[in-house]
Amino acid sequence: MSVTTTTHLNFRGDARAALEFYHSVFGGDVVAVTYKEAGDAHDPAEGDRVMWGQVVADNGFRVMAYDVPSRMPWQQGENAVFVSVRGDDSDEITALWGRLAVEATVVQPLEPARWAPLYGMLKDRFGVVWVLDVAAPYNG
Repeated sequence: MSVTTTTHLNFRGDARAALEFYHSVFGGDVVAVTYKEAGDAHDPAEGDRVMWGQVVADNGFRVMAYDVPSRMPWQQGENAVFVSVRGDDSDEITALWGRLAVEATVVQPLEPARWAPLYGMLKDRFGVVWVLDVAAPYNG
C-alpha cells in the first residue's frame, strides 16, 4: 500500500481560473467537474462552479481545488496553508517562480538562503501562498 498527499485548495468562485493558471505554470492535465455536471447544483446560480477539480503533471505536481458552495461557510484566512514546491534544478524552480509571480505579491524574493540554494515565497493572485525552493541536503 502507498499513500500520497495532494494539496486541496478551496475557493468561492475562482477554482476554475486557479486550476487553469496552475496548469499554465506547471503543465499537465486539468480536470474540472461542475456541480451541474455532477447533479449536485443546490443553487442554480452556482451550477457552473467547480465541485471537483485537479491539475496533474508528469513532473509530480498535483493540486486539487473546488468552489465552496454558498450554503457552506468559507473564509480564506491568513497563513492557513502554504503550498511548497521543492525541486533539485535551479533553472526549473526559477522558471516556475517566474510564472507564479504574475500578478502576485512577493513575500520573500527567490534568492539564495542559508538553508537552500534558492528559496522564495509569494502570494498568488488567488490568495494562495507558495513556497518554492531548491532542495539542499540536511546535515543536522
